[in-house]
Amino acid sequence: MKGQSRTTSRMRWGFVGAVYAFLIIMMGTTLPTPLYPIYSKAFDLSPLMVTIIYAVYAAGVIGGLLVFGQLSDRIGRRYVLLPGVILSVISALIFLCATNVGFLLAGRVVSGLSAGLFTSTATATIVNLAPDDKKNQASTIASSVNMLGLGFGPLLCGLLAEYLPHPLRLIFVVDIVMLILALIGIWIMPEPIKDRQSLKVNVQKLSVPKEIRATFIYAVIPVFVGFSMLGLFTAISPNFLGNILSIHNKAIIGVTVFFIFCASTLGQLLFKQQPDSKVLTLGSVTLIVGVILVGVSLLVESFLMLFIGALVSGLGQAFSFRAGLSTVNSVAPEDQRAEITSTFFTIAYIAISIPVVGVGLLELGLGVQWAGIVFSMIVAVLAVVSFLLLVTRGKREA
Repeated sequence: MKGQSRTTSRMRWGFVGAVYAFLIIMMGTTLPTPLYPIYSKAFDLSPLMVTIIYAVYAAGVIGGLLVFGQLSDRIGRRYVLLPGVILSVISALIFLCATNVGFLLAGRVVSGLSAGLFTSTATATIVNLAPDDKKNQASTIASSVNMLGLGFGPLLCGLLAEYLPHPLRLIFVVDIVMLILALIGIWIMPEPIKDRQSLKVNVQKLSVPKEIRATFIYAVIPVFVGFSMLGLFTAISPNFLGNILSIHNKAIIGVTVFFIFCASTLGQLLFKQQPDSKVLTLGSVTLIVGVILVGVSLLVESFLMLFIGALVSGLGQAFSFRAGLSTVNSVAPEDQRAEITSTFFTIAYIAISIPVVGVGLLELGLGVQWAGIVFSMIVAVLAVVSFLLLVTRGKREA
């Protein structure tokens, strides 16, 4: 009895450690967001270079997902999560020592690799360590922690950079301290995978079986739109607030980005009893409203409307993401689920990077305001297309 109680206690604390580590790793990936206006002045960065810095992060994530995404099934969760934490520490050290744009590029690539190792492995670990009757709640906790971590990064960095000295250094010292605690948590965590195999690294192929391809496409299109919205907002908000609205308070920048991820977290908890098809349609409608609000806010230069648009868009992204992933998981064959899920996440990360690159290129000729307006229109059109496809499919299946 005592042995069973001790095992239960270890599993519980391991669950807490995995959740904490996931939160801190994802937080680290968005920490620099409020600092880019400072980096731009300090290192004389063009909008295109800032765009490239954003884009190399997505490349790192996708590379991590494809090369290491399923490695933990073979060698164990801990032995993938530990390198993920170490890579995050290395990224923070690179930013801490940054003296030119090369450091920023290297730091973002390493940060992306860290996130690529953690995204699927930490989610699986949290579910593995949860009690059998709490597996569904654990999956929701994992996805919520993912989004909350992404939101806490800009919030914490904005507050420290605005109100404490050394804005380009202090936040990364704090991050390293929190990562050391995460490293300890993962180290002492019970290993969920008991039947481990030899180390073998393969680049995972991206494919979707023909029999579920139609369902996958209908599910992933609204997810693509939702993540494009996140990418758009992340790309435009720091420069728009600073250059157009003359809001240079880094805490406000951090809070603004934080709330879109808070809305995304909240949205994943709503309408859980509704069919995925209805939630996907609701997500598309909500995204249409949110993107239009963001586009109009850029046109009329309104911070309040931008903030409301961010909240609405975050909810729409959450509805689409949760229902889309649930739909894909429900039809994916068991022996191909990991491969199909990796394809799903890869498309999502491509979606989040396209607006960043596009806005950066358009900004060279149009400026950040009109670049954001143009891409808002594009994302809104995609959301309308997604809505029409879902409605058409619903009528056909009725």
